[in-house]
Amino acid sequence: MSKIMYDYTKSILERVSFDPILFCKELEKAIKTLLPYEMEQLREWLFNFIIEKPELQQCVLKVNP
Repeated sequence: MSKIMYDYTKSILERVSFDPILFCKELEKAIKTLLPYEMEQLREWLFNFIIEKPELQQCVLKVNP
């Protein structure tokens, strides 16, 4: 079940990546919802995802430990 939430969260973030404000809001929801090990996976995915999207780098501050 938890893999489903992680995958769902990634798909939502990919869909809203056109808008940095909306992306940050969805990321905040994910932080509240996902388990710690899922957040670690999401953090790794996020760093790879935003390499090509510098406008989303401000949101990374929310997931740094």
